This record gives sequence, structure tokens and C-alpha cells, in this order.
Amino acid sequence: MRPPRLRLVAAGSLVAASMPPWGWWPLAFVGCAIYAGVAANEGRRAPFRTAMWWAAGWFVPSLAWMWFLTAPGYVLVVLMFAGLHGAAATVAAAVGRVSNGHHRAALVVCHTLAETIRLSAPFGGVPLATMAHSQSQSPLAVLAGTGGVILITLAVFALSFGGHRLRTAAVLAAVVLVSVPFDTTRHTGSATYALVQGGGEQGTHVGDVPPRDVFLAHLEATRTIRPDASRTAVVWPENAINITGRGSFAGSRERTEIATEARRLGVPFIVGITEDTGDGAFTNAQVVVQPDGTVSDRYDKKRRVPFGEYMPLRGLLDALGAPVDLVPRDAVPGTTPAHVDARGIRMGVAISWEIFFGGRVNEGIEGGGLVIVNPTNGSSYTWTILQSQQVASSRTRAREQGRWVLQVAPTGFSAFVSPGGEVFERTGVSEQRVIERTVDLRTGRTPYSRMGNAPWIWGLLAALAVLLLRARGANRRGRS
Repeated sequence: MRPPRLRLVAAGSLVAASMPPWGWWPLAFVGCAIYAGVAANEGRRAPFRTAMWWAAGWFVPSLAWMWFLTAPGYVLVVLMFAGLHGAAATVAAAVGRVSNGHHRAALVVCHTLAETIRLSAPFGGVPLATMAHSQSQSPLAVLAGTGGVILITLAVFALSFGGHRLRTAAVLAAVVLVSVPFDTTRHTGSATYALVQGGGEQGTHVGDVPPRDVFLAHLEATRTIRPDASRTAVVWPENAINITGRGSFAGSRERTEIATEARRLGVPFIVGITEDTGDGAFTNAQVVVQPDGTVSDRYDKKRRVPFGEYMPLRGLLDALGAPVDLVPRDAVPGTTPAHVDARGIRMGVAISWEIFFGGRVNEGIEGGGLVIVNPTNGSSYTWTILQSQQVASSRTRAREQGRWVLQVAPTGFSAFVSPGGEVFERTGVSEQRVIERTVDLRTGRTPYSRMGNAPWIWGLLAALAVLLLRARGANRRGRS
């Protein structure tokens, strides 16, 4: 029996519509419930294909931005993600064949594990268009402070896939977790930050716009800022200063010009630089420039973008004729702690792609970060699908850590995100604008910050083991 493809693709499309930038979050439950109904009936004999058609409806629209970056990569990633959910459905169906009463529970556990795998594999993790992104504006988003994206995902699938008993238990658990205040962070003062967005056209790549033009656009916007003794720092986005091929930032004219503005405003600047490492590679860093021109602190990006900042399997792909020259040089991952200090205030730093990973952001909080800064660069991506998903990730990270997140981009989106996930001063795409806000500084750790993902992963694996053992026992009883 073939699964009803159109119904499954439509169900997946509803899940996609729940994602940013569309953000109709209730549709995630509708799309998941339709899929579960098919999987429990018509799709039992072809679980892999059933899940693949559903996942295609989910990932084809929500990852569409990748087509303009790399069409082959876009097709590969859609197939890879859909294949993960196909494998999840296959395992769940195996449980269901010998223990029908456990099939829906197995769907919940297996599909949550499929989403969990995407947090760390392949290539260190590609957590794009995740189920948790669909809930960044829903009541379930508050679960982030307890269990991060894994608990949010588990709640969505349990409420959508579960039978009567499982749905009832999920509703009761969600109500309890949403109602109990788990925020154990504490207010410890405030700070005022100005975020500079230089503006410019979307869909541009390195080399399309002279680096000096990007710098001057941010410098022009900065010169509109007036001195204010209460201001803590000025923040520029990732890659705003590109020194590659021209020596180091320390000896550049850009450092001198930044220092001039820092003296005028009387505050340090936290700026994104790209410079050569001297061995054919480059580094992507955020540095703190003091009013006297000295660089007092620095963080080099650790988690690089696969096929963007480095080329995985370069030799093999080159031998196969793939266009590896699109990434001619690899970025060198940093080794320093994920934070910088400016005016005595420690900030956790997650550069661009790193904001999609809860563990990376948590590193800066473990190191004493009172606020999180996310300098990013989304100018290479056409449309605003990825940029909107990044705002959703910033909202999740803010809730996970109980910290303000400062997201600053050259062409959008820049915004301030509160510990409760509220978005303030969000810029438009391509506009030149400076946004400024006084934010709370917070100490202490949330339950998620202390525990991380590990307890939830082990819990899911234990649940899967129990389901498999019960299915095995049911199978033996059926044979006897």
C-alpha cells in the first residue's frame, strides 16, 4: 500500500508554515497530527516513504534559502533530514508491528531523537528549520529554560502524535512545566549597548561588495551616535571589518578609525573582524577596541559553518568535480573562552552560526557572561527565511540562559531579545540603523544551563530501549 503522498506533503507544509518567517505555530500540531494518523494506518507498511514525503513538505520550503547558496547542497540536506525522519518512522513501525499499543509512543520518541541528532551531526550539527523553531512564539517556548530545544520538540510530538493517554499525560506535564517558574537567575545591574547595522543589499557574497564599503557603511552609521556617559559599549556585527590579504587588524587603518570613534564616544567598541592567519587560512573574531586604540579582548569563532567557512571532505569533493573553490580557504576554529569583557562587564559571545547551538552559548554563561552578544552576517542569504530562524534561535537561547541576547547584523536582522524571549527594536532588512537599549545584567544559572541536553538525550534513549524491550516481549508472547 502506498502512502497518500499529497496528504503527507500538505501535512509537512503545515509544519513549514509554523516556522519563521511565517510563524503560524499552531499549524505544527496540525501537520504532525495528520502525519501521525497516516503513519498509524496507511503508512505502516511503508514507514520510511511515509515519513520522507511528510518531511519533504516540511524541509523543502523551510530550507529554500539554501537553493541560492548551493543548489546541490540544498537537495542533499533536504534528503538527509528527511532520511533521518524516515529512519525514525521505520524504527517506530518495527515497535508497532509487534506491540500496536506502543506505536504512537515510539513515533514520539524516535522523531524527537531524529531532531536531536541534527543538533550534533553531520558536520558538528545542522540545526536548521527544527521543530523547536516553530514554537518560538508559542506557550511551549518557556520550556527552554528547563530542557532546551529537546524538551520543546518532545512536547510538540507528544501532543501531536500521542494516543489519548499519551496526549493527556503530555498536556498535564506541559501545564506543570509551563506554570512553574524555573528562572533561578538574578538581576545584578544594567548596561546600555548601541548596535550598529550598516545596511546593504541581501544575497551578496564575499567579493561582491568591496570590504572597505562595508566598513564605511558601519562607520557612517556610527557617526550618528552622540556621546552619552551612561553607554556601556558600541557593537558592530560579524565580518564588518575584513582585513584578509592586508595584514593584521592591529596594524590596519580600520583599527585607527575605530579607535577615533571610541575616543569620541568614550566607550569600547566590540567589532567583528576577519583576518589572515598567515598559513593560507583565516580567522573570524570579535575584538574589543578601547578608546586608546588597544585591543583588550578577543574571541575567535569556534563552530564554523560547513560549506560556508570551511569545506568538509574537500579532497573527495574536489576529486568528484564539486565546486570546492566556492570556499577557497578554511576558517581556523578558535580556542579561547566564549566571552569578552568590556567596561568590566563580561559578555558571552556566540558568533553567527553559533547561536543555533545551546551548548556553545552555554559556554559563555559558564564563564560568567551576564549578557549574550550574537554578532552575525546574513547578507549572503536571499530572502529572510534563515535570518528569521536565527531570531527564533536567539529567543530560545535567551530563555535557556535567562539572559538578554544582543543580535547585530550588517544587513538585518538586528534586535534586542529579553530573557523571556521578547524581541525589541528589530531592524528591517537592508536598512542602515543604530538601535540602543538598556538591558538587565543577570547572574545565576537556569536548570537547562546547569544540566544541558545530556539528561534529555539519555531519557529518550532509555525510553526507546524500554519500548524495544516491550516489543520484543510482546513478540515472544505472540509466538508462544
